Amino acid sequence: MGTLVLLVGLLGGAAAAQTPADSAGIRQAALDYIEGWYAGDGDRMARALHPELAKRIMNADTLGNVWIGNMGATQLVRGTRAGGGTRTPVAERRSEVRILDIFQNASSVRIDAGGWIDYLHLVRWKGQWVILNVLWEIRRDTTGRRP
Repeated sequence: MGTLVLLVGLLGGAAAAQTPADSAGIRQAALDYIEGWYAGDGDRMARALHPELAKRIMNADTLGNVWIGNMGATQLVRGTRAGGGTRTPVAERRSEVRILDIFQNASSVRIDAGGWIDYLHLVRWKGQWVILNVLWEIRRDTTGRRP
């Protein structure tokens, strides 16, 4: 009997962990983020973000100093509207979205954008999947330089 209860509990949890609507909402938020960036579409970018977004990257200089660069939703939307992503040559634009995990109201996603990788944390906020955190890394060659 204990095994049956455990099995039913495990199967019930797996079925409720992810729905096709969740996957579609998560993928759409990720695409609004990256495609909005490339298109300079601030409204599309804003739709993808939680107002308390924290986007971070680790930076380093040639002297060995390291620090974390931070950006919030307002700054990212403003940079998008200013055309920041439109300067990426079309041939170098990628938007490969891979959902890594979904659990209840949280999700992790990886975007390969060509020149960089974004790791996103999304939250189901007021019925919509939005990006709460981004950790990103610029793709570099073996010498540490951007190709």
